[in-house]
Amino acid sequence: MAKATDGVSLGLNVAVLTVSDTRTAANDTSGDFLAEALAAAGHSVAQRLIVIDDIYRIRAALSQWIADDSVHAVLVTGGTGFSGRDSTPEAAAPLFDKQIEGFGEVFRALSFDEIGSSTIQSRALAGFANNTVIFCMPGSTGACRTAWNGIIAEQLDSAHRPCNFVGVLNARAGSA
Repeated sequence: MAKATDGVSLGLNVAVLTVSDTRTAANDTSGDFLAEALAAAGHSVAQRLIVIDDIYRIRAALSQWIADDSVHAVLVTGGTGFSGRDSTPEAAAPLFDKQIEGFGEVFRALSFDEIGSSTIQSRALAGFANNTVIFCMPGSTGACRTAWNGIIAEQLDSAHRPCNFVGVLNARAGSA
């Protein structure tokens, strides 16, 4: 991990996965937002990928990044709803060593202020796999903005107090 320009926070290598049957590099506004937000915060986009909403393709991408010591975190956008093809939770959850229950709870609480009761249709979740933190959020750019601004940005910031996830990620990278 390299020092970010502010001299306090550590820049992380973060992979971005868009799960969609319709998005392409030309119209992946959610993935674009996450990549831009990561860069603005002093992180690096380790890799970026779009896969169709298929449990095994999602797991394959996540598994590759989980096994890669240079990838500290993964942001997944899409596939968290209730349509027949939405399968991100089913793909990601079995890979988790530890689930971060509070992520989905806080995301839905923040989202309730924006979209009301429709937030119950989000199956946003997060967890750790091989000391890699994985955040799975809905596919809309607005939902990604809510998750980033309300939760993820602070949890990937080593200067955030009273706690953040960077200490766990440092253990993965062999840093103190």
